[in-house]
Amino acid sequence: MSSASSTPSSIEFEHVMYRAGTGAGILHDLTLSVRPGETIVLLGRSGSGKTTTLKLVNRLLEPSSGRVSVEGASTLEWNPIRLRRHIGYVIQEVGLFPHFTIAENVALVPSLEGWPRERIEGRVREMLGLVGLAPADFGGRYPDELSGGQRQRVGVARALAAEPSILLLDEPFGALDPITRREIRGEFRLLRDRLDITMVFVTHDVAEAFVLADRIGLMKDGTLVACLPPDEFRALEAPEARLFLETLDG
Repeated sequence: MSSASSTPSSIEFEHVMYRAGTGAGILHDLTLSVRPGETIVLLGRSGSGKTTTLKLVNRLLEPSSGRVSVEGASTLEWNPIRLRRHIGYVIQEVGLFPHFTIAENVALVPSLEGWPRERIEGRVREMLGLVGLAPADFGGRYPDELSGGQRQRVGVARALAAEPSILLLDEPFGALDPITRREIRGEFRLLRDRLDITMVFVTHDVAEAFVLADRIGLMKDGTLVACLPPDEFRALEAPEARLFLETLDG
């Protein structure tokens, strides 16, 4: 789903450093462009800087130096609330409101944006159908009535409901059992192929990266080691890349 290289970046990191307080730097000189419609998978061990990178996009964090841009404007120039409503965000814990029905959870951001009721209801039906949950069967249920895999699907539907141009996903399938994880990963690949949306997906699972990525960005100790298409990533000789590829072969 990659766009032509002449197309302006959807997300741009320019020599970005992030330091938490007076501690050691978490990100070091990160430079990365994400094209519209492209899926970048950030692969790395825990503590490598993947989630920090993701949070810089929707301004949950701000760079200590350098510039992060979304659709041509620095994140510091965006109103934080407008920026976050403009970007879908899916996390491992899903974060559904337990006292809201599934339909109400999916409708949350469109409701905050003041969409007409009919448009919201239509969008909820569309999004639940898109992630494989029949609206008539699931719309009136509550999160605790769903399985983990179903709740994760609702999380994706909610993130897409307000028609964002960017979707951020932070280990979204990490809490699922291996069989459900494989199933939903395949479903998400099909969903990704149907959407014209820019995605940044964080994982430490190299198999997941190969299934979903247009390019794989390998991170180690706050540094971007490489960002390459999957077939080129396989040829990387960097020690960290070889370690991940050995797990794939195993």
